[in-house]
Amino acid sequence: MTATTNRPTATPTGVVGGPATTTQPRKPVLAASGGPLKRPSAAAHLSDADVERLGQELDAIRDRIIATRGAKDAAYIRRVIRVQRTLEVAGRATLLLSRKKTAFVAGTAMLSIAKILENMEIGHNVLHGQWDWMRDPDIHSTTWEWDFVTPAAAWKHTHNDLHHTWTNVLGKDKDVGYSTLRMAEEQPWRPFNILNPAINMVLAPFFEWGIAIYDLELEAVKEGEKSKEDLKKDLKAVGRKVLRQFSKDYVATPIAAVPFGSGKQALLGTFTANAIRNVWAHSVIFCGHFPDGVDVFTEEEIEGETRGDWYIRQMLGSANISGSKLMHLMTGNLSHQIEHHCFPDLPSNRYHEVAVEVREICQRYGLPYTTGPLPKQVYEAWAKVFRLALPNRPKPLPKQAAKAVNAPVPPRRPALPLVANLG
Repeated sequence: MTATTNRPTATPTGVVGGPATTTQPRKPVLAASGGPLKRPSAAAHLSDADVERLGQELDAIRDRIIATRGAKDAAYIRRVIRVQRTLEVAGRATLLLSRKKTAFVAGTAMLSIAKILENMEIGHNVLHGQWDWMRDPDIHSTTWEWDFVTPAAAWKHTHNDLHHTWTNVLGKDKDVGYSTLRMAEEQPWRPFNILNPAINMVLAPFFEWGIAIYDLELEAVKEGEKSKEDLKKDLKAVGRKVLRQFSKDYVATPIAAVPFGSGKQALLGTFTANAIRNVWAHSVIFCGHFPDGVDVFTEEEIEGETRGDWYIRQMLGSANISGSKLMHLMTGNLSHQIEHHCFPDLPSNRYHEVAVEVREICQRYGLPYTTGPLPKQVYEAWAKVFRLALPNRPKPLPKQAAKAVNAPVPPRRPALPLVANLG
């Protein structure tokens, strides 16, 4: 069985993987057989044997794709990179003449698309190691630095190592609300959460900055899980990356446009392109993790997880976006978020063929497969942001219990007469 980049490997129960002193291990220990103490309610009907078969079927899909990677896949990613770089150069060049409204709109549009492609279909997927098999040093997870203010190394830790391992496990996966938003009913409500909508409205256009702050793991520093020395190193890395991004977007391009009388317009165009990219990335990420139908999990539900249970958690904790080939490209194929969470290191251009099989497996095993068009998923994610800004409403009692609570009180029985003399 082929090992994966971002997936835990099965280990006999009781064998510890990694240092025993680690506060939060990067990889959970999967049981070779059996199952967790408590499975998620959506999978409670499955037996241990069912889950084992499901895991084997998904492993077989992955192994088949791994075995058939080749020249067509390599040509795909190289073609996307060429298109992205052409759009970026053309966009910046057009912004040199952006005193004209048509040039401003065209340059900003091309630069926006270039930034979206670089972040979503190229950067995100390269950093997952999806193209490491090509042995191309220019398209490798260890050498790629993307067009985002957070350094690639920091993002790979919080995203690849932590989020993809502990997907939606409350207390372990900090991506559930990014340590700021309340995005699950199971999270305790705090008065601060009333700001949920306001925070998210600011986060969307400045998403890359929110991720940069999140990747510093300030909460881990506060809890003693990360040293202050490591924080200083990370702050220096972020500073270097911010300087690089500012120099490119807010210094070099506007200065080059000054001789053409378009310096201010070029500055506004690059800022707008970053904001458009940020809003798009925010929307895609929230659609993949927070619409109705996406589950969160307790530590009890992952204690004793097998490989099949791990797959189930990835499927129940993710949601897809339906749409055209262009939609899939512009989302970095994160419109196939379920498949991406099951197979994070497979080439993204293969997710569309995998999705057909994964959906069929979900149907056959009686598991939900959450998907929907972009407007619906965006609406549901934002509705959750607003809804969870307030404390949970008391859940209605079951009908039988409600009847008992609302039943008329029977009249009191008359008191027995007191007997003065018993003998």
